[in-house]
Amino acid sequence: MVLSTLCFAVMHASIRHVSATLHPFEIAFFRNLFGLLVVLPWFIRGGLAPLRTQRLGLHGLRAGVNTFAMLAFFTALSMTPLTDATALAFTAPIFATVLAIIVFGERVGVRRWSAIAIGFAGTLVVLRPGFQDIGLGPTLAVSASLAWAVVLLIIKELGRTDSSVTITTYMQLFMTPLSLVAALFVWRTPELAELPWLVGIGLAGGSGQLLMSQALRQAETNVVMPFDFCKLVWVTIIGYWAFSEVPDAFTWGGGTLIFASAAYIAYRERALQLQSNADGGTIS
Repeated sequence: MVLSTLCFAVMHASIRHVSATLHPFEIAFFRNLFGLLVVLPWFIRGGLAPLRTQRLGLHGLRAGVNTFAMLAFFTALSMTPLTDATALAFTAPIFATVLAIIVFGERVGVRRWSAIAIGFAGTLVVLRPGFQDIGLGPTLAVSASLAWAVVLLIIKELGRTDSSVTITTYMQLFMTPLSLVAALFVWRTPELAELPWLVGIGLAGGSGQLLMSQALRQAETNVVMPFDFCKLVWVTIIGYWAFSEVPDAFTWGGGTLIFASAAYIAYRERALQLQSNADGGTIS
């Protein structure tokens, strides 16, 4: 999980760097295109096995929502400090919990409702509405998190029947042409010096996803999720070193509240799932 957060932090910083000359939509296309290199070894070893699924429509829906989330977040990274965008991205599990209540009618107790409230309070601390203007970048970051929350619910459903490699493969296969459509409206052929950055973005993003999926398969959610906070540490270091960005106390304070909320929700959902299994599925 620590390696996963490092991969994502490197990807975010690289996007910030390349967006000075390339449009974020075009960067998103190359991230998906070169991300296919990460799943290529599974095709070499197992042929078309990663493509076996009976839920193609759901994979397509996931890809469509995920493409919007990626385009929005990449654009946010191009105009928002790295730490702010990363802190706001932690809201996705919080949104996912709220959506699960609305869409699936999941029962949520006082402790998880409290965690949700703390998470949204942390979001307000980072955004500081009324004390500063909420720019387009933070708005896009929150919108991307909301869309990613929908994706998390879809992935959770897909995970009941399909492997993480299959889910990742279809994401890359579907999102590459979808992001290409958006990129064509702002297309500029990348220069030779930009290509290594674009390849690195694709490899870092694809590797980060697979590492995170494997971490969640190898250990309990409540053990793995706290390490996701390393992402904020990495982007703070990289942001200071590469872009001279220094996060203020509001970003750290709000980001900590958001992350603590998301981590507790993940822990509580896992604990309830284990208790439900032990009681024969009587607890939701």
